[in-house]
Amino acid sequence: MGILSTILLGIIQGIAEFLPISSSAHLIIFRDVFGLGSGMSQTAALTFDLALHLGTLFAIFVFFFSDFWKMITEGLTKGVKTKNGKLFWQIVLATIPAAIVGVLFEEVIEDAIRTNYVLIALALIFMGVVIYIVDKKSKQEKDVKDLSFKDAFLIGCSQIFALIPGFSRSGTTITAARGLKINRESAAKFSFYLSAPVILGACVLQLLKGEAFALIAAQPVTFVIGILSSFITGLLCIKFLLHYLKKHDFKVFMIYRILLALIVLLVVTL
Repeated sequence: MGILSTILLGIIQGIAEFLPISSSAHLIIFRDVFGLGSGMSQTAALTFDLALHLGTLFAIFVFFFSDFWKMITEGLTKGVKTKNGKLFWQIVLATIPAAIVGVLFEEVIEDAIRTNYVLIALALIFMGVVIYIVDKKSKQEKDVKDLSFKDAFLIGCSQIFALIPGFSRSGTTITAARGLKINRESAAKFSFYLSAPVILGACVLQLLKGEAFALIAAQPVTFVIGILSSFITGLLCIKFLLHYLKKHDFKVFMIYRILLALIVLLVVTL
């Protein structure tokens, strides 16, 4: 795969991982439907996607380093006695549902849906409409540190739907949070916090497969460039979305998802 394609896919991952538009759907669509970086085997594509997710994982850790440090240290030393400590254990709890379902069914879902472009397009449309409607009907009453353990668990359960390309991990978690009356900025922030252990777990599982290390060793420059491009873009997108949601809703993301889905449906059905 060429350097330009690598950079573009990294940028796409960095944008789509944090905006509620589905990074998995975008990587599939731009590679398989639009031909960007095509020609890779499924194993190679999954490994490269892993590298791109690794870049966005680094972006989360760097952007929220101070927050994570407080949550981890207080969570392990003070339990739920402080708001940061409580938030740490809420993230742990919220990670469990998707982790269990992901380990048991991720490959089945990938094999069944990854090449079903019509279903991916329909998921893009469906979730785009849902996040807009839920956001419009929900008040903004809670901050991220006002979450209950029940709230955190329900948001965590919503991540299960994100295993289906097109739904979007950030989209499902933000929607669930908004449905629980958490304000937009806090909903996005908790979604970003929650993405760290999920992406880390997925990366570790993929790396444990023997083919991953061999593929990375065969094309180290490609993987490094992909990681760097998704990392830089991810940092910018986290900052953008948190600022954007202070004054705006999710209408623009709904419109974009619908337009992209319609283009995909036209391309694959004509």
